[in-house]
Amino acid sequence: MRLGQKLAPQQIQLMKLIQLHTLEFEEELERELEENPALEKVQEETTQEEDYAAADDKYEDEGNESIDTDFDVNEYIFDDEPAYKTASSNFSADDEEFDNESLLTEGQSLYDYLLEQIYLVNIDGDDLKIAEYIIGNLDNDGYLRREIKQIVDDLAFSQGIYTTKEKAEDILENYVQKLDPPGVGARGLQECLLLQIEKKVSADKAVTLAANILRSQFDALSNKHYNKIIQKYDIEEEDLKDALEVISKLSPKVGGNFDTQTITINQEIIPDFVIQIKESKNGEVDVIPLLNSKNAPSLRVSDQYKDILTTYSHDKKSAEHKQAALFIKQKLDAAKWYIDAINQRQNTLLQTISAIVKLQKKYFITGDEKSLKPMILKDVADITGFDISTISRVVKSKYADTPSGIIYLKNLFSDSLTNDDGEEVSTKEIKNHLCDIIDNENKRKPLTDDALVGLLKEKGYNIARRTIAKYREQLSIPVARLRKEL
Repeated sequence: MRLGQKLAPQQIQLMKLIQLHTLEFEEELERELEENPALEKVQEETTQEEDYAAADDKYEDEGNESIDTDFDVNEYIFDDEPAYKTASSNFSADDEEFDNESLLTEGQSLYDYLLEQIYLVNIDGDDLKIAEYIIGNLDNDGYLRREIKQIVDDLAFSQGIYTTKEKAEDILENYVQKLDPPGVGARGLQECLLLQIEKKVSADKAVTLAANILRSQFDALSNKHYNKIIQKYDIEEEDLKDALEVISKLSPKVGGNFDTQTITINQEIIPDFVIQIKESKNGEVDVIPLLNSKNAPSLRVSDQYKDILTTYSHDKKSAEHKQAALFIKQKLDAAKWYIDAINQRQNTLLQTISAIVKLQKKYFITGDEKSLKPMILKDVADITGFDISTISRVVKSKYADTPSGIIYLKNLFSDSLTNDDGEEVSTKEIKNHLCDIIDNENKRKPLTDDALVGLLKEKGYNIARRTIAKYREQLSIPVARLRKEL
């Protein structure tokens, strides 16, 4: 014997509906309307602006009345449960990750692009097969990460082609590395950049200096030891700046425009919520959260199917009519459940965004990230009474249209730290101050992490150096030495 917890198919479907963003929900709704003829829309959809205005009027008419929360998932489970979408896993999916799939389309890979070129080159026989094998060993960035000796051994064992290391290197350098894009087939960053700059046939002084630096002073360049380079070539600082400008235009990942499988097309972001700012009669500023009209469709159970069910139910002798009546009843029950589930989804979304607005009212009014208060999922769960996993599903992949722009709801959540005044502040606020300090630093002498600790302490944030380093890494800000500029 064992003790376990299982969820009804309707509960699983309800959880999945809650976590869908507007575009996915719209597609799911259309799919449901096609599959279930007993479900229908009440009226044609109006424009988004008209629905926002209607929802706003409804909000003003109702005042600040609490949202009806008399919903129970158990009510959606019928005594005569229909065989409706029961293919879903019947176990709790609290820990399941529901990632949004981007629109994908097939694209030409780097491998195919290089093969097209190598077939046009004057090379054949075993040399062509060696070149093909080398191209097949390039990674997505266009680099050859494997040792030439390993490739030679693989050619002997798998292809039956016996060659030497020198021969394979010759084919790599004189054929593969001559292909487009420049830099392909490089065995490291230095070689990749050199291959690109060697294609720049120019007598320009900056290009020549850049090539010399990449060839002989790559370590000094990587560590930004600019004074050493200036002394080495006996040049002015302006000359070095021009050379660095040339190097900065080279690509470290020449295969970046290709993908071995697919090319991603970004989806248009449609906000799931609309946040309006209005001044009330008593002079206070109200923040009004609204659902996107596409999240609040008007649905109903088909009266025509109800009449058909009544007709077939009276004829209890015909087996065909009994079967038809059972089928129609299943569709009607499914439509009833789906409408209730949509209402539950709307209620859950609206309660969650209302709680977020209540906690972050100052931020929505000002639009300043420094006004963000520390907020975690549990804070919203405590206000709404929902489980933390439900709040997580609501905010995942959801966006809100605010007066200061479209924001990703998950970005509003952050941990807290206590400043010198004993107040809890959001880690986002500290990160914003850290970015401001680094943006305004002297790039000739960038601030070390110890210096950043002192400056933040002056602002009232007593933070350890290792915490500064962690925040800096999260913000993709390099160490002081690598932020140095001329």
